[in-house]
Amino acid sequence: MRLLLRNMLVQRAVDTRGFALNRQGKIAIAMGSEGHEAIQAATGLAFERGRDILFPYYRNTGLILACGFSLADLFRSQFARATDRTGGRNIINHITAHDLGIASISSIIAAQCTHAVGAAYAIKFRGEMDRAVFCQFGEGATSQGEWHEAMNFAAVAKLPIVFICENNHYAISTPQRKQMAVDEVATRAAGYGMAGIVVDGFDPLASYEAVRTARDRAAVGGGPTLVEAMCYRFLSHTTDDDDRTYRSPEEVATERERDPVPAFERRLTEAGIIDPTALEALKREISAIVNATTDAVEAEASPDAATLCSNTYAGAHDPWI
Repeated sequence: MRLLLRNMLVQRAVDTRGFALNRQGKIAIAMGSEGHEAIQAATGLAFERGRDILFPYYRNTGLILACGFSLADLFRSQFARATDRTGGRNIINHITAHDLGIASISSIIAAQCTHAVGAAYAIKFRGEMDRAVFCQFGEGATSQGEWHEAMNFAAVAKLPIVFICENNHYAISTPQRKQMAVDEVATRAAGYGMAGIVVDGFDPLASYEAVRTARDRAAVGGGPTLVEAMCYRFLSHTTDDDDRTYRSPEEVATERERDPVPAFERRLTEAGIIDPTALEALKREISAIVNATTDAVEAEASPDAATLCSNTYAGAHDPWI
């Protein structure tokens, strides 16, 4: 439980720093995940490092950290430094860490779903057991054709994959009611012949139980599961978005009353799992680590302009000649 709390607090601290860095003109854009901390920390705990494969989407800051991606590498991606795993080539949050079992993030909405199904098919084809694929997306992705194709193929082939929908009720500015005629994405699972589960995405323990059960089922040949975690996006879609144009401050304030981070803090302190003094010390520790990492990475070099055309074609090829 302490690990869940720590991961949630780190995610919140990194989100806060990302928005601050953007306002300071130090990074081009930030994508917040406040409100997604519980489901992402839970999924990270269910993920078996060294065995499972994660196909994240762009709002998975906390999840990739919980799955082993380093804080320094995350900030290198945000600052687009030469030391970034992609050489400072990618847009914010589009990380790559194949050695950690974290696949490259796709900018095309729902494209990661078909990629994930391919990886799950490879696991099954090789006869590997106790391995599973995690595929993350928002509810907006379920309106894309790739999502439906991935769901259908995974069910037919009975693949070792867990589809996790982090439903924050907005596809950028489009509310769920204008995207679909159902209240729960998970109800669609039955149409494909797979299990569908709805879980409170603000509850890290309930989320962990649902994701872990689905993971273990998939890893022993039980087939795919669609887990829908109901949460909320407290911040704008990105720092380039003004969410006041499509939802009211009153709506956000009402949802803030259910904020999963302070709610889990209260839950653990009331249960005697962590005392208030230790909690404050943990927050100070995380703040210090985030501050130190930010300063260190900011001081690193930017990519050399001479390398602009690299990582585009294989071999020593100049695309401009």
